[in-house]
Amino acid sequence: MRATEQRPVHAACCALLLISTLMLAGCGKDEPPVQRVAGGDVARGKQLLVQFQCGACHTIPGVEAARSTAGPPLEHFGIQSYVAGRLPNYPDPLVRWIVDPPAVKPGTLMPNLGVSPEDARHMAAYLYTLR
Repeated sequence: MRATEQRPVHAACCALLLISTLMLAGCGKDEPPVQRVAGGDVARGKQLLVQFQCGACHTIPGVEAARSTAGPPLEHFGIQSYVAGRLPNYPDPLVRWIVDPPAVKPGTLMPNLGVSPEDARHMAAYLYTLR
């Protein structure tokens, strides 16, 4: 085969390799989309996590001074399957949990901090961004 005949074959191989690489680039990303919380504001949720001093017990990425290890770390909260080890990790159960943990799971060490359902929606919106 002459050099001029090899160029089209080489170009076709390069194109095939590029297409294959681009197709495989999206593989392995099995993370579900970020949960959306109706009425939840991510920025407000972050402020509320500071206000309610959630960092006194939890490590929470992006929340200043939230580096405690007394409670479970929340760094991958948005991709966890369960809340408190028993509730499906969906907005409504999470909001109920944030509002009144002992009512949802008697005997829990997480206290009722007096969080309103509205504030809990904002907090949940932020927690779901943690991947």
